[in-house]
Amino acid sequence: MTYQPKAEFLRVMQTRGFMKDCTDLERLDAVMSAGVVPAYIGFDCTAPSLHVGSLLQIMMLRWMQKTGHKPIVLMGGGTTKVGDPSGKDESRKLLDNAAIGENKRGIFSVFEKYMAFGDGSTDAVMLDNADWLDHLNYIDFLREYGPHFTINRMLTFDSVRLRLDREQPLTFLEFNYMLLQAYDFVELYRRTGCRLQLGGSDQWGNIINGMELGRRVEQAELFGITTPLIATADGAKMGKSAAGAIWLNADMRSPFEFWQFWRNTMDADVGRFLRLFTELPLDECARLEALEGAEINEAKKVLATAVTTLCHGAEAAAQAEEAARQTFEQGALSEDLPTVTLSAADVGDGLSIGQVFIRAGLVGTGKEAKRLIADSGARLDDSLVTDAGLMLSADDLGSARKLSAGKKRHVLVKIE
Repeated sequence: MTYQPKAEFLRVMQTRGFMKDCTDLERLDAVMSAGVVPAYIGFDCTAPSLHVGSLLQIMMLRWMQKTGHKPIVLMGGGTTKVGDPSGKDESRKLLDNAAIGENKRGIFSVFEKYMAFGDGSTDAVMLDNADWLDHLNYIDFLREYGPHFTINRMLTFDSVRLRLDREQPLTFLEFNYMLLQAYDFVELYRRTGCRLQLGGSDQWGNIINGMELGRRVEQAELFGITTPLIATADGAKMGKSAAGAIWLNADMRSPFEFWQFWRNTMDADVGRFLRLFTELPLDECARLEALEGAEINEAKKVLATAVTTLCHGAEAAAQAEEAARQTFEQGALSEDLPTVTLSAADVGDGLSIGQVFIRAGLVGTGKEAKRLIADSGARLDDSLVTDAGLMLSADDLGSARKLSAGKKRHVLVKIE
């Protein structure tokens, strides 16, 4: 029989589907039932926003705060300079300090929407591991912490083994990543009393490393929880779409596109996504999950609006839902659709309809545009486009025109 924890946070993790593995569930339950526990997740600053693939971890930190514990958002200003090899076949692009700082600011704006930051016992805090990693003395670090790691064991970790199994190069720089991540856990314990690290299942080895290092050098009792890696029912990686990553910042992915991503959830994923990415009661999630036929679309709208409300606010979510209703149910032209603005100079003597679709981001190449048109998937103001050679002038685009790729992707194009 599965152990039933008493701590509210752990019950939420179990019942809503967040928890894959926990290092010592019964002991962690006792610790979390006794008082406030600080817990952290690390996020490297590799882009100016996080995308939907990080939303599971963000929701875990939100639930930490909602259930009376202290979330720590650890920015990887230091580890970004090394690069996490997990899940990658090649080295990540190395960024300079200016780019890392800019990315960090963009990422913080995401977290501000999901939790309250401050100095209180359960207020969230954001720290940056560059504060301690940038100032390590290499020889002293190796002498103090190097003896606690063996190459034999490090080679068994998924982040290393999978890269080597695929005969892809793993640099010595990247090989150091797991040592630095383990040291992060120890440093956070020293600075904040952090007892728990959360992360995806691909981080299990790194989390265990940090726990063991804390036990050896600080005699600290530390814990780890991992989440399942989320894929859609058809096996696709979570957070990607035909148009690219589903970013959490509105300036990189509009609230309408964000809402539409969730509205397009596969039927088989609706219940699971309601439990993971919204705070709707479990009985309501079950009711919506049980809907069948056309009614399941109502559940998808509830999912889309609830997730968008958390990420972009209630007003943006309502506008996105109304824009979708006008576009799909009434065939109207909504100004809340994603908009691409071209200048008269961009158009020049005219652009082919395929080039306009490329500029709108609905296809990537002229070949894709021709295929879309040939497959009767391209529409201009809801009229089927049949001529791949159709030319559009600046006058033709003078007022906003709606481009559609299939039934679900729409963009307004207009001249500045």
